[in-house]
Amino acid sequence: MASGDRRQPQAATKPAFGEEEAAELVDKVFGLKAVWVRPLPSYDDQNFHVKVSDGGEAEGAEEYVLKITNSEDSQQPALIEAQTRAMVFLSAHGFPSATPRLTKDGGIMSVQEGGSRPGNQKYVVRLLTYLPGTPVAKIAAPTQLLYDIGKLAASLDKALTEQFHHPSVSSLHRGQFIWNLANVPLLEQYVDALGQNEYREVVEWVIQQFKEKVTPKISSFRPCINHGDLNDHNILVVPGSPRGAAPQYRVSGVLDFSDMSYGRYVFEAAIAIMYMMVESAEPLRVGGHVLAGFESVVPLTGGERAALFLLVSGRFAQSLVMAAHTALLYPENEEYLMTTAKTGWKHLMAMCALGQEAVEKMWFETAAVYARRETAP
Repeated sequence: MASGDRRQPQAATKPAFGEEEAAELVDKVFGLKAVWVRPLPSYDDQNFHVKVSDGGEAEGAEEYVLKITNSEDSQQPALIEAQTRAMVFLSAHGFPSATPRLTKDGGIMSVQEGGSRPGNQKYVVRLLTYLPGTPVAKIAAPTQLLYDIGKLAASLDKALTEQFHHPSVSSLHRGQFIWNLANVPLLEQYVDALGQNEYREVVEWVIQQFKEKVTPKISSFRPCINHGDLNDHNILVVPGSPRGAAPQYRVSGVLDFSDMSYGRYVFEAAIAIMYMMVESAEPLRVGGHVLAGFESVVPLTGGERAALFLLVSGRFAQSLVMAAHTALLYPENEEYLMTTAKTGWKHLMAMCALGQEAVEKMWFETAAVYARRETAP
């Protein structure tokens, strides 16, 4: 839920544009008149829901998201281009991804100054199509949807890895990027944000276990391009065709490609499992359904499966620690930043208390049920 190839932010980099300034940007950069502008929640960028019209009239107006990238990531235009080109590629290949509206100059983005932060900071500005739907976080996700999200995660990474060849793709080798799952050990720099308590103790245990049991084996996991942030606010759904008594949903949008990086297929499986646990009434049972969907496209190896528990725990640690750290920088955005923490600490503590063997048993037995169905005559 963050972006940038940063180790430790030292200054405020999140944009601070008002609604009037956002409307002016839409006119100046894209040649469109804003009928209305509404702020959207965001982590370290700034987003606005905008309805626009060529003539300023509401009738026939189109809806977009004005995305203003934080000043640090805005210094990496090749990375932002790779993210945007990936969105265009995925949309063309049938994935529910937003696409950019071209600027008046025919580009996919523009660098602009503004906002209320001190100094002449520059920000990359894009106007992306607004996707319909409700975030998964706002519904009780049925098992059918959990399976579909796992399948989507694997299919998306597979398509990007095998078919996306834009020159900017090399920028996705992001080294010390804190949100890449390989970099869980870098959390040691941020744990002071937690204070001294049982949460810090469990995070330090996860980091140590990760360093001992996962880090030495990462090179054996199959590489790919990761979306990197398929969380329950970045996946939108709409009602689907009802099958039986349970409500059905289909994915209508995949948002926020700012955490894209070269990673491993198993990383994406772990990220999807972790975020689908956040709002679930039965969080420890979620993993098997997501895993089954993922493995219907990309079956995991034995070594990748053996790392899954610590990878999911590691993603919980990343999300919870970085939220606490970032809330110290942006206290005005604390409510949004701490969304995962409302249930995340409870889920991580429950996972660790139950233990890897018991949690894996639930996940793998559930996934095996799906596998038997798919191979049945």
